[in-house]
Order: sequence, then C-alpha cells, then structure tokens
Amino acid sequence: MTESSTSNPTGAAPTGAAVGVAPGSGSGSADAPVLQARGVSKRFSGVTALDGIDFTVLPGEAHALMGENGAGKSTLIKVLTGVYQPDDGELALHGEPVRFARPLDAQKSGVSTIYQEVNLIPLMSVAQNIFLGREPRGLLGLIDHRRMYADARELLGTYGIQVDVRRPLRSLALGVQQMVALARAVSINARVVIMDEPTSSLETAEVETLFRVIGMLRAQGIAVVYVSHRMDEIYRVCEKVTVLRDGKVVHVGDLTDLPRVELVSKMLGRSVDAVAKGGATSFSEDSHVSEATPVLTATDLSRRHQIDGVGLTIRPGEVVGLGGLLGAGRSETLKGISGVMQLDRGSVVIDGQTVRSGSVPAAIRAGIVMLPEDRKAEGIIPGLSVRDNIVLAALPRLSKAGFSSRKNQDAVVDVFMKRLRIKASSPDQPVSELSGGNQQKVMIARWLAMSPKVLLLDEPTRGIDVGAKAEVQALIDELAREGLAIVLVSSELEEVVEGADRVVVLRDGQVVTELTGDQVDEKHLLDAIAGDGAASVVGADAPITTTSKEERA
Repeated sequence: MTESSTSNPTGAAPTGAAVGVAPGSGSGSADAPVLQARGVSKRFSGVTALDGIDFTVLPGEAHALMGENGAGKSTLIKVLTGVYQPDDGELALHGEPVRFARPLDAQKSGVSTIYQEVNLIPLMSVAQNIFLGREPRGLLGLIDHRRMYADARELLGTYGIQVDVRRPLRSLALGVQQMVALARAVSINARVVIMDEPTSSLETAEVETLFRVIGMLRAQGIAVVYVSHRMDEIYRVCEKVTVLRDGKVVHVGDLTDLPRVELVSKMLGRSVDAVAKGGATSFSEDSHVSEATPVLTATDLSRRHQIDGVGLTIRPGEVVGLGGLLGAGRSETLKGISGVMQLDRGSVVIDGQTVRSGSVPAAIRAGIVMLPEDRKAEGIIPGLSVRDNIVLAALPRLSKAGFSSRKNQDAVVDVFMKRLRIKASSPDQPVSELSGGNQQKVMIARWLAMSPKVLLLDEPTRGIDVGAKAEVQALIDELAREGLAIVLVSSELEEVVEGADRVVVLRDGQVVTELTGDQVDEKHLLDAIAGDGAASVVGADAPITTTSKEERA
C-alpha cells in the first residue's frame, strides 16, 4: 500500500522522508509496513469485538483510526499493544510475526500508547514517571537521580514543556500530564506511537505543541496511529484513515480523497444523504422550559481561587449552558452545586430547601446528581459489572432491612439498558470492557435511577464518537422534555448553543454575562468568552431571564 505524495498540512515530512526506518528498527524499506494486524479477531463472552481485522501502518505515517464507540477501536489498540491476545490472526512488526504477551513487550519492541485518560502514577515525580522501569543507575546499581532529572528536563524541553521534573505528577494540570505521558512513550525506542484521544485534556497551545511533536516524530520515521472524534484534528494531522464498524474494517484510504460527510457516513453505516440532512448536533429546536418556580437557585457560590459570587437559577425542563474557557469556573460551579466541593460561602436551594454545602449525599437526597468530566477516575467503577455500576447509588432505595433483591436490581437495570441502548453482552459484563460511549451511558443510567430533579452534565460527550454523541444529545432533549432541569458544560461551542435554552458565561471564576434569545449563537458566545463586546460582570443577585430554543429558532 503506497502513500499519496500530497503534502501534509502540519508541515511534517511526508511518509518516507528523512529517516526511512524507525530508530532501532534494523533493516527495512520506507514503504514496508512497520506494524500490521493480519486477520485479527477478538471475542468477549460470546460477543465478537474484532472480526478479521487487517490494519497496516507505514513508517513516518500519520494514520487515523476511526469508528463509533463499540466499533472496535479500543480493542484493536489493546491487541496491538499486548493488553489483549488475538483469538485469531497475528501481528507483524517490520514484516515479521510477533506476539506481545504483555504491554511491556510491546513497549520494548517500540509500540507505545497514549490514552485519553492519563495512565501514569500520580504520586510519583514527573521524572520517575518518564523513566519508570528504565531509571539510570550508577556503579553500585543505585538510581542516579541527578542524571534522571537532567534527562527528563532535556526530553520535555525538546517538546517545549518547562516544568519542575521533581514535582509529583498529580500537582500538574491535566494537559501537562498528557505531555509527560507522550514524553515517556516516545522515549521508549518508539517505532509506533498510538494516540487515543490525545487532545481531550489539552489547551489550544498544548494541542499545537502536540501537533508539532507529531511532525517531529514523523520526520524521524516514527509512525503515529491517531484516534480522535474531532474531525478537524483528523484532517489536519493524518493522511490515511481506517474506519471500523461493528468490529470490521469498512474503509481504508487517503483522507485527501474523502469528504467529511462521507467519512461520517462510513462510521455510522448510513447513506451520505441521510447524514447530510442531519444538523451539526442532535438537539431539537423545541424547548420544554416550565414557567414554574425555579427548581434550583444557587446564590453567591464562592471558593477561594476557583469561583467568586456565581449565581444561577434553573426551571423544570430547562437546559442552561455554562460557557467559558478551561479554568473559567464551569466545572467548579457544578462541583459546588453537587456537594463535591466545599464552598467558602453561598447557598444552593432546591424547591425552597437549602442543601448542605460540601455533602454529595445531601445533594443526591435533594435531587441533584452530576455526571463528572473524568468518567474513569470519578465515575465508573471499573472492577464492577454494568449492573452494579447502574444500581450503585439506588441500592438504599432498592433494599429492605438492609438486603437488596436481585429481582428489583434486574428490573431497574433492564429498563435503563434498553432506554439508553447500552451495548453490552449482558448486565454482568465488566463495565471496563465497554466503549467510552457506553460507559458514559452507564453513568447516566446510574443517576436517572435516582429520579433526580437536577442533572449536572460536565462534558457529557467528550471522548465519544459521532454516533454515541448523537444519542447522548438526543437523550438530553428527552430528559428536558420530561421536566428534568439540566446544566450543561461542554467545550464544543455548537453543542452549548444548540443544546441550551440560555447560556451563562463565566470568566476567571465569575459570571460575566448571560446570553438569551437570539444572542445564543457561537459568535456571541465567543465574544463573551474572549471579553469582546459589551459583556459585563453579572452579580450573583442579578435577575435571570428565561428564554427558549423555540423563541430563537
């Protein structure tokens, strides 16, 4: 399979340029595959996750791997990196059959992975994480910390990251942690770097740094397999794409020859005409805002260095978006309302009753539930089944005299697995085996089982593909139609403006303006976030004007 001679928009060297073979790869041609999956199949509990997959990556190539959640992307990555063993088929490295019994074998052979959730050790230092298991040692076999710190600084400096390498990883921003993970991956004699949603935690400047690093890797002959749901990134970074659907390869080809709408149609298994008729999101233009008294009133929410005097009201059936950049206070506002974060001052009132600050159980009893931004660290419990994750919060309600009936649990689980279309082999399947989109649905099911009054959504579609995103957006509409009050935080502007009845914009921990009616569009939101126009700080006691999507449609 040969590459197109079309230049890459990142400015990186084209395939085969510079070094024809990845460092440490031995002999080989620039056109010879560096990594292959040949007829690979993988099954779990009777469910076929991969079905005869052929996947080929060339040295210096940036190759996109795309598909809906549940298409098989994550499973293929885990097979390529030794987490799973294929049931059928084989892997090949530079044309030679290879078997990775564990991830360490893959890393030693030059196949490394960057996952969307940072997979490092938070309590260890930056330098220790980079060189874990490969620490430089002195004559007596002791770790040479001075050399390790110097090497870590030099490595990170190559990618434009200036940080104290002695600091614990957990003390750094998520974006910096992601770059540390990248530095570790490329330092292990990399031939292939697999990046799974690598920009999900990065700021704009950090994304540009990542793209620059990808160009550097390709110029060295290192292949990059890039998994992302962000179309702009795929078309900017990659030159070739492999599309999976239901565990099978449905398309392989150059991106330059593939319009975006056709790429989406191949992922979804629908005709181009059907996809093109759909909107940018799956939100309807209907509004279900009740004229009733607000179900939630948050006043003067404040926490030192995080939020200051934030005020918010929301009515039954209303979707309120929170706009702002990373660090503006959106997630902190949700944490303050839900009891995850103790407030210095301020109050949260549900149906006239004040909710105790800093208490998640008190918030849940009052009817406030939150879907957190980091589903892996703060949401799902990987060691439990789908059933146990769904009924976890509702167990007290399903129990009598301290005992919970399996029949009652199954009834609840069956309802929500069907309603949310959770794709799993059975309720007993470990939730860790599900795709990201289905894990997100499991978390939503957990809180819907509590019959909440207010649902707080922090990046509900982050890291999930087009199909799963559409299902979550449609579900938000459905829940609002049923009278649930929803607060929506999303980094995607169109998701906020199309999903919300109104948008409260935060900057530096304060509410700076509120967009209503015809103002709820991307231009006004961008201006408000950037501080352009006549946006001014709105006090915590400012009146809230309720408008709907219908009124601006």
